[in-house]
Amino acid sequence: MTRYISLLSAQPELLKGIQHGIEKESLRISPDGKLSQESHPSGLGSALTNSLVTTDFAESLVEFITPVSDNIDETLGQLADLHRFAYQQMGSELLWPLSMPCFVGGEADIRIAEYGDSNIGKMKTLYRKGLHHRYGSVMQVIAGVHFNFSLPAHFWQQWHQWQAGAESLQQSQSAGYLAMLRNYRRLGWLVPYLFGASPALCGSFLQQKNSALPFEKMGQGTYYLPYATSLRMSDLGYTNRAQARLQVDYNSLTGYLASVDRALHTPEPRFAKIGVKVDGEYRQLNSNLLQIENELYAPIRPKRVAESGEKPSEALARGGIEYIEVRALDVSPFHQTGVSADEIRFLDVLLVYCLLQESPVLDCDGLSEAARNITTTVLYGRDPNAQVEVSGQLVGLKVRAMQLLSEMRAVAEVMDKAAGGYDYQAALAKQLAKVEDPDLTPSARLLNEMQQRSMDNGCLGMHYAESHKAELLAQQGSNFYSDDALHKVAQLSVEAQKEIESESSVEFEQFLADYFA
Repeated sequence: MTRYISLLSAQPELLKGIQHGIEKESLRISPDGKLSQESHPSGLGSALTNSLVTTDFAESLVEFITPVSDNIDETLGQLADLHRFAYQQMGSELLWPLSMPCFVGGEADIRIAEYGDSNIGKMKTLYRKGLHHRYGSVMQVIAGVHFNFSLPAHFWQQWHQWQAGAESLQQSQSAGYLAMLRNYRRLGWLVPYLFGASPALCGSFLQQKNSALPFEKMGQGTYYLPYATSLRMSDLGYTNRAQARLQVDYNSLTGYLASVDRALHTPEPRFAKIGVKVDGEYRQLNSNLLQIENELYAPIRPKRVAESGEKPSEALARGGIEYIEVRALDVSPFHQTGVSADEIRFLDVLLVYCLLQESPVLDCDGLSEAARNITTTVLYGRDPNAQVEVSGQLVGLKVRAMQLLSEMRAVAEVMDKAAGGYDYQAALAKQLAKVEDPDLTPSARLLNEMQQRSMDNGCLGMHYAESHKAELLAQQGSNFYSDDALHKVAQLSVEAQKEIESESSVEFEQFLADYFA
């Protein structure tokens, strides 16, 4: 890494213009703290075609999407405007401020998202029906924050020259992103330790799962692990055990695409028992290990914006990797929109660090070690005796975290040179403080607040849900989007859905056959 830090110190402008995008999910809840049974608010437009506000798995699971920007304050301002606009359309409903769900009575209480009568809309709903049959709906309403990250084109042009290889610029950029991704898989346990905010969950969720973990009870129905950081990232959370035998290749783009394609065409006996079309009604898109590529559960993924009608893997094969999607972030109850500027800046530093470090081939043993480190961190990360593995050797989690964050200082310094100011180093310093004092982590703060206020998970969640809504609605003016602009986007999305539906002339069965051909 030293060589690249030296080169970047001489040309810090290469790191100017890093781009971000946020996709943040939140459950709509009724004023009594239960999962909303209402349809997606009509004032938010069409969930199929609104590019800023849509739904994920369920009608009640709203997803806010910011455009790509190289300005962190702009991104967070856009996210705040989208939340405020949503509150205006939701009446008395609130947004649940935690990743793990609010009170959920059962599978039947979760309405699968609906996208209209077009073939693509029917396919999106059917995919979610498949998820319901495969994994259950309760797992699918766990909310998270997805962080999209890309380095500017001028950086990759210089990076290509530094590599002095025979690869094309596109190949060099894809190889660089994959190197970043491999090292993130090795070091990704840092993220739930520093930002995990789901150490507890509602008993209604736990009743849907079989768990041998030593949960302790708090209040009426909250269960927690004393040293947990992110139960969302545990086997209780958003995981897919059926994919455990799928070894995704992160060592080359060709290998990655081949492993994804293999999963898309590998029959899964357990899913075959569900049936694809039973008594004339579809239950899932197919019975393979993955119905479509989006079903691949991974904490980080290589991405490229797809052209119309293009599948994600086809886009990657055509143009290489354009950006990285980090999918390991909990919704933070301590911030109105679930994510903070410090979190974004730290992820910037971490991802650049992952690129600049040596990134050896990641084999099956390496992936297994990474998975074990995640499990240790999400369940026991704040335990003073917690250990992680480094190339097969056990090291104290705190010792390893301090070492890594200390090495990242050089990266933060260069990034501050590029951006001007001290923001990156300040964000890193705050994370170092969390390692030195685990009580500063979001997970510890949540548990401590529950105990100090004598509130269970549900009561504390309602407290933050109500305060976030009140604060955002009380704000004067907008940060980026005016209300009129967002109303216009919603209106145009409804018209766009109608146009798509009017053009759907092919029978749905033929549409699916053509899609998977």
